[in-house]
Amino acid sequence: MNRDVVAHLRCPVCRETLDAPDARTLRCPRGHSFDLARQGYADLSAGRSPHSGDTAEMVAARDTFLAAGHYAFVSAALTEAAAGARGLVVDVGGGTGAHLATVLDHDPGLIGLVLDASKPALRRAARAHERAGAVRADAWGRLPLADHDTAVLLDVFAPRNGAEFHRVLRPDGRLLVVTPEPDHLSELVTGLGLLRVDPAKEERLAASLDTHFTLLRRRSLRATMRLDRAEVATVVGMGPSAWHRDAATIDLPTPVEVTAAVRLDVYRPRPESPQVERSTSSHPPGGS
Repeated sequence: MNRDVVAHLRCPVCRETLDAPDARTLRCPRGHSFDLARQGYADLSAGRSPHSGDTAEMVAARDTFLAAGHYAFVSAALTEAAAGARGLVVDVGGGTGAHLATVLDHDPGLIGLVLDASKPALRRAARAHERAGAVRADAWGRLPLADHDTAVLLDVFAPRNGAEFHRVLRPDGRLLVVTPEPDHLSELVTGLGLLRVDPAKEERLAASLDTHFTLLRRRSLRATMRLDRAEVATVVGMGPSAWHRDAATIDLPTPVEVTAAVRLDVYRPRPESPQVERSTSSHPPGGS
């Protein structure tokens, strides 16, 4: 793993710094040791991850779809929003690291880290970019990162742990959150009966972040994708509907024009108060 990235990691057991004494191990001064997988990622979940994340099939579908450039407009918007930052960019629930790799490609002053629960995703993320690393961690638990040390935090269709995001971001850091708009993939949702965007998502997003962050700006991102049958199957296979719908049963005239509609919110951390600090340190976030 990239040693510059390792310097920002913290032991999930005692929260001490980590070092890489060799190519296969991370170790803290208190002797807690974590093996690096053959593919290059580290498991810093300390056995606390309550789920395994996306399956190998879902990850492969996502990798294929992103490689085709269908969500390149999202990567471009994230790159623009991160411009000028220096230091560590962390992609929480970053999957294969595709969006992070684009951000790093456009700025040599940045290094990156993908956090995800899925081992199949991390195997790909570990190779996503030479200036990036990949770590298995639970997004709802305490992140294995130093306090107030991250320059930019990406959250694309991923869990939002407001208290932990605030703890790891620098006071001048940026939180970039991408969420689906109500009509995202509407043609497929209607035509195939896929899972719809939860109408309460907006309320939950506000509840998870408003205590810790100030919204700086909001931007709507839209594109029209022309998808063949294989690409439609890939979209179904890479998202939450993959748990409920067999891609082989897709029956929809193709090619089909599909709306991609998401929102990018840019936040900055609110100034820390003693009450927030006590809450964060005494009751580390968890749950499922």
